[in-house]
Amino acid sequence: MKKIYVFGLALTLLFSGGCANMNNMGKGATYGTAGGAAAGALLGQAIGGNSKATLLGMAAGAVIGGLAGTGVGHMMDRQEQDMRNALAQSEAIAVQREGNVLALTFKSDFTFAVNSAQLRPGLYAELDRVAQVLATYPQTTITVAGHTDSTGSEEYNQTLSQKRADSVKNALIQRGVAPQRITAIGYGEGQPIADNNTDFGRQQNRRVNVYINPAQQQYQGQNQYQNQGQYQNQGQYQYVNY
Repeated sequence: MKKIYVFGLALTLLFSGGCANMNNMGKGATYGTAGGAAAGALLGQAIGGNSKATLLGMAAGAVIGGLAGTGVGHMMDRQEQDMRNALAQSEAIAVQREGNVLALTFKSDFTFAVNSAQLRPGLYAELDRVAQVLATYPQTTITVAGHTDSTGSEEYNQTLSQKRADSVKNALIQRGVAPQRITAIGYGEGQPIADNNTDFGRQQNRRVNVYINPAQQQYQGQNQYQNQGQYQNQGQYQYVNY
């Protein structure tokens, strides 16, 4: 078991030291390798009952996990580039990326009229482009999150945020995105990313976010984008089915 500990420690140091300078595809390979090695070690120990079997299982798992992580990262790289190309001229939708999660922010003032969940007609062409990219990558799942500012009652804002998330979800379904891939959630005024005491802050808080995740990646918690465009992750991601 001492050999297993030393080998595991070496893997941990290697992965933690190298990730900072990697691109998204490289990170995917690294995380996949680490996860595969851990799973392989457990399986090898269970089957062989000794250190040699554990190390062999770890090595095999690392190879399989690394290939899976590379594939996911490469797929998300291509989807990100396609989405940025499709929305290059857009003022209504911003594209951001963190790890293997791609996020689109629909700015409410371009997307909806005040106190309305009806999509503005001017957004239809951009929704067409978004849906076309999403349909090209069926290996992803989609979470549509609606948010409001703090103007009005908390109950009203909760309902409005859900209706706006549903409107974006339904628009994507109408444009060919499979409904089983999409979950719509209204967060009301509970997750501000800016100061609700200013007009600019309230404008930032009125938004719909669309999170695009690899199918192997289960989304838990919330993700937020701060004013400066810096990604803030307040949840956890669990990789499965590699």
